[in-house]
Order: sequence, then structure tokens, then C-alpha cells
Amino acid sequence: MQTIKVDARRLLCPMPVIRLQDAMEPLPVGSQVIITCTDPGVKNDIPAWSRINGQSVLNIQEQDHEIIITVQKDSNE
Repeated sequence: MQTIKVDARRLLCPMPVIRLQDAMEPLPVGSQVIITCTDPGVKNDIPAWSRINGQSVLNIQEQDHEIIITVQKDSNE
């Protein structure tokens, strides 16, 4: 299992989701991506993308005006 970090700060929708998708594509199932964003829309967009693509949101936390979301790759969709 791999864990990688993606910086999507100062990017607006749909760029954080695209960055997440691009980061997850080459990873093996079971890997995790921790994405840091500043666009509050990701709190809805990333869970929706994850559901559609068979991935799991493990954690959403906010600190210092940033949203940090951990997504686990559960599928090669």
C-alpha cells in the first residue's frame, strides 16, 4: 500500500478532483491519497467522485482554512 500527498491548494473546482483522479490512477488498490485543498466545494465534490468511482473517503478534516481529505483506492475503475 502506498500513501501519497497531493497539494490542491488555491485550485477551484474541478481541478482538485482532477488532481485526485490523476494521482489515484496509477496506484494499486489499497493505496491512499491525502489531498489538501482550500476550495470548500471539495467537501461535496470529492465524496461524490469517490462514490461514483468506487473509492472510499476515510477522513475529512479542516484546519487553518484548509480541507484535508484522505481517499482510499478500493477499485481500479
